Amino acid sequence: MLEDDNKTPYLPEVYDDHIIKTIPFYPLIHQETIKFVRSLSSVPNTWLDTGCGTGTLVNLALGEFPTTKFFLLDPSEGMLDQARHKLSNIPDGSLEFLKASPTQNFSQELEENPEIITAILCHHYLSRRDREKATNVCYKLLDDRGVYITFENIRPFTVEGIEIGKRYWANFQLIQGKNPEEVENHLARFDAEYFPLTVEEHIKLLRKTGFRIVEPLWYSYMQAGFYSIK
Repeated sequence: MLEDDNKTPYLPEVYDDHIIKTIPFYPLIHQETIKFVRSLSSVPNTWLDTGCGTGTLVNLALGEFPTTKFFLLDPSEGMLDQARHKLSNIPDGSLEFLKASPTQNFSQELEENPEIITAILCHHYLSRRDREKATNVCYKLLDDRGVYITFENIRPFTVEGIEIGKRYWANFQLIQGKNPEEVENHLARFDAEYFPLTVEEHIKLLRKTGFRIVEPLWYSYMQAGFYSIK
C-alpha cells in the first residue's frame, strides 16, 4: 500500500460491506452527522468531505441538501473511483472530486471556502504530528464560522479501560459475523496501524487549533465524534 494511500485494510470495492461489520453504528454516524448539519442555522452552500471513502456520506447528504455543492477528498484514488461510480447519477455541478491526497498534505485551491468539513474515521491513522497538521488544514480551509465535524476511533483513559473496550468491540464484530482471527487482527492494529487519542486530547487539539467552539457530539464503544466552529 502506498504511503499516502488510505490506510484501511479493506480494498475499495469491498470497503462498504466490511466497515459496517467493524465499526459499531457506522450508518448511524453518517445519519447523525447529517442531522447535526440540518440543525445549524442555515443550509450550507459548500461541504468538503475529507477521507470520503466510497462516497457514502455524500450520497446520503445529497438527499437532504440538494442545493449544496460537495467536494470529495481521499488519499486513495481507488476510493475516489468507487465514489465516482456510486455518485455517477448526480447532476453536474453538485460534486467536485479533488485530487487524491491525505488531509495533512492537501494544497489544491478551492473556488470557495467550505462551510462544512467532515472527517469521518480517517485521521486516527495519522501520527500526532500529522493529525495536528490535518486539523490545521481543515481549520484554514473553512469559511468564517464554518463547522468541522470529525469522528474517530478513540483511546479510553486507562489501560484497563482499553482492554475492556477491546473486548466490548470484539464482541460486536463477532456478532456481525467476523471470525475470531479477523477480529484479533483488527484489534491488533490499535497503536500499531492507527493511533487513537482520548476524548480530552481531541478537545485540547481542536481548541489549540483555534476553534472558538468545541463540543462532543457522539460517544459509543471506542468511537467518538466532535464538532467545532471556527
